[in-house]
Amino acid sequence: MLETLGLDDLSERTYQLMLADPGINVEGIARLTGASPTKVREAMDRLAALSLLRVPVNGDSPVRPVSPEYGLEALLAQQQAELMERQHQMERSRAAAAALIAKFAHLHRPATDPYIEHLDGVEAVRERLTKLTENVRDELLAFAPGRAQSKENLNAARPLDERLLGRGVRMRTLYVDSVRSHAPSVAYATWLDAHGGQTRTVATLPLRMIIADREFALVPANPERSEEGAVLLHEPGIVAALCALFEHLWATGMPLLDSLPADGEQFGRQELEILRLLALGLTDEAVALRLGVSVRTTRRITAKVMERLGVRSRFQAGLRAAELGLLRSF
Repeated sequence: MLETLGLDDLSERTYQLMLADPGINVEGIARLTGASPTKVREAMDRLAALSLLRVPVNGDSPVRPVSPEYGLEALLAQQQAELMERQHQMERSRAAAAALIAKFAHLHRPATDPYIEHLDGVEAVRERLTKLTENVRDELLAFAPGRAQSKENLNAARPLDERLLGRGVRMRTLYVDSVRSHAPSVAYATWLDAHGGQTRTVATLPLRMIIADREFALVPANPERSEEGAVLLHEPGIVAALCALFEHLWATGMPLLDSLPADGEQFGRQELEILRLLALGLTDEAVALRLGVSVRTTRRITAKVMERLGVRSRFQAGLRAAELGLLRSF
């Protein structure tokens, strides 16, 4: 039963026998389990390493089992801490990958590199994007992070999207959950859905991105300053990795026109994502950018979450969220 906590079968049986009879010795455990005394001692060493046995310093007192109420809770807390660290590592890896891709233009590669196009400034990006979308044959994938587009911008994009959908191009776009409260975005998603496009939302997106026919990927040169231009990547390995990232997040998203399911009795998806990002040490400004909301909204939601957790600081909120298992991927 306790394999997930790092206990093998013999260690678990040894622990249960010692709980039932704290005075039992190695030979007694060996007789009841059918294991050799050497194997029993190894099992006891594993239990001690997991702090489930209390080993006296002077060696005069017998080894005693630690009550499950305390011993197993300590193991769970340790696993939760390890989970937070793995999530932190994943976030660092994701950020490093995004930074590598976004700043590919700054690597010292030959000017004639056939796999990279450097686009300086907004106008150059718009011009290249127009040509790119006009030549799309089968599929267009997009990440649309940040705040919702204005009604005017959405209407301006409609003719191009209509031409693409009319040619049978499969269009899939991922937004952040915050656009669900933006009526023009919902109306545009309704229009796209009626014409064969698909839209989903996730809690956060790493960067803005467009992938055409799984052959080209357009990413910002600097995700935090889109006016600096973009990089058009042709290299098959990088494009394939970005496609895999899109498919992973698409699988976790919810159709924009569907209602989000409740994630437990207290916290919704956006609130859980704020907890996760705060636990990773992100500032209010960085969290707001990821979620596509204002800093003021981020602080309001954070205060509400802390109140529900019954804590007074963000550090306490992270610890309490880990204890409740709220920082697992969702």
